[in-house]
Amino acid sequence: MPKTHNTNRSIACENSKEVDHAYSRRQCMLGVCALAALAGQILPSPAKGATDASAKTRLILLGTAGGPTPKSNRAAPAQVVVVKGRLYVFDAGNGVARQVAMAGLDIGKLKALFLTHHHSDHNADIGNVLLLGWAANLATPVTVAGPPPLRNAMAKFFEMNAFDIQTRMADEGRQDLKKIVQLKEFTKPGVMYQDDLVKVTAARVSHPPVANAFAYRIDTPNRSIVFSGDTAPSENLVTLAQGADIMVHEVMHLPSLEKLIATEPNAKTLREHLIASHTSTDQVGKVATDAGVKTLVLSHFVPGGYPFLADNIWYDAVRPFFKGELIIGRDLMEI
Repeated sequence: MPKTHNTNRSIACENSKEVDHAYSRRQCMLGVCALAALAGQILPSPAKGATDASAKTRLILLGTAGGPTPKSNRAAPAQVVVVKGRLYVFDAGNGVARQVAMAGLDIGKLKALFLTHHHSDHNADIGNVLLLGWAANLATPVTVAGPPPLRNAMAKFFEMNAFDIQTRMADEGRQDLKKIVQLKEFTKPGVMYQDDLVKVTAARVSHPPVANAFAYRIDTPNRSIVFSGDTAPSENLVTLAQGADIMVHEVMHLPSLEKLIATEPNAKTLREHLIASHTSTDQVGKVATDAGVKTLVLSHFVPGGYPFLADNIWYDAVRPFFKGELIIGRDLMEI
């Protein structure tokens, strides 16, 4: 069973007594219950030194919010897999570089970055994480893989930041950032990346109106982890995730959508988009069950800010449809 780490777990448990469910105490002991943290009573602790990086694969949820609007209780979508100190990042929502630092990780060890699709909550910092890492100590080649218009977007990013890059090269003696970034733009599924430690495979998923949206599976020496990206229920995802140790899947709580949608000026269009291109709580459980994954981690929560939903609401909505290990994700949780 995967372990989660949180030094504030006892405080979180004491402040979650109102959650009167059989699973609540067990979830708290796993460090999963974040009711107090999300209410602002405690801060989630960084995932520092939880395991020996040279011995085990580490998965850290850098950001678990869904949607592009800034939220006080969750950071934008991003995950990192750490294998022997190397960082493999999946998606790069706003603030991902800082989340890497908050997780106690060395951004100079960034090896590859994989983009699921071009929505701002997933790609807002795809360039910034490289620029800010380079301004720190990132000096080795980094593969950046994703669907179009990846090349065009990165070209514009480099153009926008040319002054800063050139100034730092001249003033600080840094190498050209462009020379360490290796772009891989793709539209067809398959193996997107492989080195001596990991293999990363992509599968097309359904996220209309975005045609090129992908899920990823990373296989390491001792773990297999799947990231759904944004998607409606997808048979391609089920196939990709067959027998995986962990699946990190987006999730939408349908009964709470009306409160969220009521705050939007384009309510009708937003409702249609959410239902057509995302996965509800019951559907998430069924996808994970069909894939035969051992552990299901919920992330990219919709609603992810307002209205606030306690962990037990997400848990109870998914549990009838998935009998394996179920974890309610939150920022900086290590699994």
